[in-house]
Amino acid sequence: MLVKLENISCQIMLKGWLSIMMIIVNIYMKKIFISSLFSFALFAGVANAQIQKGNVMVGGNLTNINLGLDDPKIFSVDITPKAAWFIQDNVALGGYVNFGLETAKNSNTTTSYGVGALGRYYAGSDVEVIRHGRFFAEATAGIGGVNVSKGGGNTNGLNLSVGPGFAYFITPNIGLETLLKYNGLVGFGSATTQSNLNLSFGFQIYLPGQRTANKVKNDVK
Repeated sequence: MLVKLENISCQIMLKGWLSIMMIIVNIYMKKIFISSLFSFALFAGVANAQIQKGNVMVGGNLTNINLGLDDPKIFSVDITPKAAWFIQDNVALGGYVNFGLETAKNSNTTTSYGVGALGRYYAGSDVEVIRHGRFFAEATAGIGGVNVSKGGGNTNGLNLSVGPGFAYFITPNIGLETLLKYNGLVGFGSATTQSNLNLSFGFQIYLPGQRTANKVKNDVK
């Protein structure tokens, strides 16, 4: 009789522990679900707000294909970091730096540099044909130079550029982009002017500002 009572007591304790464990698991799973739902809502909100006022854009162009207007067509590699702040929805102002190295077979080596201000405007809403895409226009103004080895044409002075581009957001915070720009350089040196039409590829990281973060939080509530 005593053994039966002990078995019954053990079964009751075991069932009690199992019930407690199930309650803990249910609470934990609910927390995971709520956290996942909040994260999804957060990313969804940011996905529609990359280019809102107060956000920050950081990135650059990694590879440029240079279609020279003054010189024969050559291939060039440029590094052009950029950073900008959205002063209002769709409009960003910031700065850039540039360093480029151009080489061609049986030709001189060309180095280029630049530093200055940039402005960017994103047009319209998401492209319907290609979802999560935006057309934009970019213009820059700064100081730059192009210097060719072995007595080539050198120009250092005012550097201006303008052109259209397209950004495709592969995530809510990262956009891949292509940009076609006309670049003009006016200054002093053996050649007073140089120009080219430049097709570039790069990426930008869009960091939400306080306004966007508050908007997302309010949308989630």
